[in-house]
Amino acid sequence: MKLKTYRAQSMGDALAAVKRELGKDAVILHTRVYRVGAWFGMGGREVAEVTASVDVKVIRRSRDPETMPARTAVNGAAAKGAYAASAPLAASVPMGAPASPGAAAPGPTAKPISVGWESESRLTLERELAAIKRMVSEVLRSNVRPMDATGAVVGAGALRKHYMRLLQHEVSREIADALAGALQSELSAEALADDEAVREAVLAKLESLVPVAAECDGIGEPPRPADRPFTVVLTGPTGVGKTTTIAKLAAAYKLRHGRRVGLVTADTYRIAAVEQLRTYAHIIGLPLRVAATAAEVSKSCAALRECDVILMDTAGRSPRDGARLEALRELIGAARAHETHLVLSSAASERALLEATERFAGLRPNRVIFSKLDEAVNFGVLVNVLQRLDATLSFMTTGQEVPDDIEAGSPARLARLVLDGPAAARVAQEA
Repeated sequence: MKLKTYRAQSMGDALAAVKRELGKDAVILHTRVYRVGAWFGMGGREVAEVTASVDVKVIRRSRDPETMPARTAVNGAAAKGAYAASAPLAASVPMGAPASPGAAAPGPTAKPISVGWESESRLTLERELAAIKRMVSEVLRSNVRPMDATGAVVGAGALRKHYMRLLQHEVSREIADALAGALQSELSAEALADDEAVREAVLAKLESLVPVAAECDGIGEPPRPADRPFTVVLTGPTGVGKTTTIAKLAAAYKLRHGRRVGLVTADTYRIAAVEQLRTYAHIIGLPLRVAATAAEVSKSCAALRECDVILMDTAGRSPRDGARLEALRELIGAARAHETHLVLSSAASERALLEATERFAGLRPNRVIFSKLDEAVNFGVLVNVLQRLDATLSFMTTGQEVPDDIEAGSPARLARLVLDGPAAARVAQEA
């Protein structure tokens, strides 16, 4: 058997060379695509390689039960351009009866599939892929069903509709199953048939999953400790909006409630971060202290002891930067904060949010602020995160306007956002 290997810039060019030199009866024995000229996996160019022959005999397995099964020699793959599909290019071996230990007896020679049939094979493969997609879609629709505590399939009609909506808005499957199973057992058959009744029940269940700080009722007056100013620290990953949130809270406490507010910033790493907060402090009329170490934080808080409230901004930290998170823990400890708020962006992925909550847990935050609700794609992930946090929801921010785009954490509002999605949130905001 004479083999010949062809190399080209694309699989289509290589196959064309095979057909041009060996003819329509060529048999493809092997194909591969590899990179040449790469340096440590970078750069280089792709080369398509095809090994082919014209005198390959494909042996069928004998149907005689007295003979030993023989193996076929050839399977290949045909591809053209960027399209690559794995498909046999030689005759398949029919399944025969179990073989005995006797000698193999070759059957008649099968004529191999020619390269000229590539277009027909491609059309067949495309039809098969379309059929597989339809089948997977049907399986997903049929298998995604709410379960009760025993694992039995429950729910239909309105309950199923709202259950599917929870999954669509990225509430975890575990939470959605538990919620649907509870409603299946709690609601009467009449209530389960009423779409509005089911919706209200789902909202109530979602609200119960959102722990909120008891004192949060609008941006109300902060507590008044007897010995020192009420001290609040905001911390969290980079880019979540801590500085803007500090400015919103400061403006609300002073302009709405007439409280004496002092600002401390430990964000000396980010370019212009101090100047950003200094600008807010100048506009609102607040004293500002800059602190880079734990000792300076203590001195800054002491200097602002005549204030009613001290709000402290911190530098954003990567959840993976353990050393700087430890330094941040020392700064927060020096401030002796009454409340430490972990600020999380609603626009982040669930994976990023869960990683941040795990890494910042060492700072012992007792409150959580969800920022950038106006940029969120789905709100279900916020419920998932709250179930993993040992903290209560304090505030939510909805834009960049100071001091307007901030509101107290509301289980009812968050539940509606989760169930109705971002579109409903935009409609409510515009109204």
